[in-house]
Amino acid sequence: MAKNIKLTKSLIGRKKDQIATAYSLGLRKVGDTTVQPDNAQTQGKINKISHLIEVTEA
Repeated sequence: MAKNIKLTKSLIGRKKDQIATAYSLGLRKVGDTTVQPDNAQTQGKINKISHLIEVTEA
């Protein structure tokens, strides 16, 4: 299974580690969408910035 991840809130004013996590997922601007594998690493990243993103099953 894979996850569709969409950045729904701006990264402006966020902590550096949250911005780095979003960038590592391939999310740069509000509205950017990426498909990531459903594994432990991705789940950790999703949990770290869950308040900034919207996640759906691919």
